[in-house]
Amino acid sequence: MDVIVLLKQVPSTESIIEIAADGTSIKTDEVKWVINPYDEFAVEEALRIREAHGGTVTILTLGREKASEAVRTALAMGADKGVLITDPALEGCDNLTTAKVLAAAAKQLPCDLIIAGQRAVDDDAYAVGAAVAEAFQIPSISMVTKVEIEDQRIRCHHTIDGGIGVVEAPLPVLITTQRGLNEPRYASLPGIMKAKKKPLDMPSLADLGFDEESLAQSKIKITALNMPPERQGGMVIEGETPQEKAAELVRILHEKEKVI
Repeated sequence: MDVIVLLKQVPSTESIIEIAADGTSIKTDEVKWVINPYDEFAVEEALRIREAHGGTVTILTLGREKASEAVRTALAMGADKGVLITDPALEGCDNLTTAKVLAAAAKQLPCDLIIAGQRAVDDDAYAVGAAVAEAFQIPSISMVTKVEIEDQRIRCHHTIDGGIGVVEAPLPVLITTQRGLNEPRYASLPGIMKAKKKPLDMPSLADLGFDEESLAQSKIKITALNMPPERQGGMVIEGETPQEKAAELVRILHEKEKVI
């Protein structure tokens, strides 16, 4: 069972995010970069599938050279190989372009299953996984909480509005992860040492059949970033008794806020 994990390096949720001088990007000097949390579930599930069925786990990502740190972390968790696509032409590319490039790279690798996080916590687009499946021309199952594989078929439990759905499909297929699927393992010290010797390929866009002109058709362009407005302070309702406070609340909602 050859599994590909789509991985993205994102700012840690503990980092303080500031807008850069250009107004369209963030300051990165003080940012701590980590594996996207939903992608950690993907790495863990791929490792469990390999442990149960044999095969390989390949980490595939697109980004700056710094993203190699996230790939090495996944290799330290136990993945077998990493592939990092990095090129100045990809700077600022949209989700559709990202998916096309990732799918082209995945087609050059042994693949029975692709696992991706349901979303990246930096842009919350929910788009790359499904777009990769479309470009790869394989089925996709989103928000998966349980996986069963038998006889080249996959059976997944996934969250839907109001409950859990059960879906079955023939391999190859792409699935995206949801919380509850598993508990990601930590990278052990031996794993970290072994990761340094594991292969990390860095194919060029030309190796994948792309050129700068073919990637210049991004559908989305960031024109400005703005911090959310500061929240106003709350209001304390005065009154000696609960009844007085309730009456005062009704008066404020009716006379000042005009909502009742």
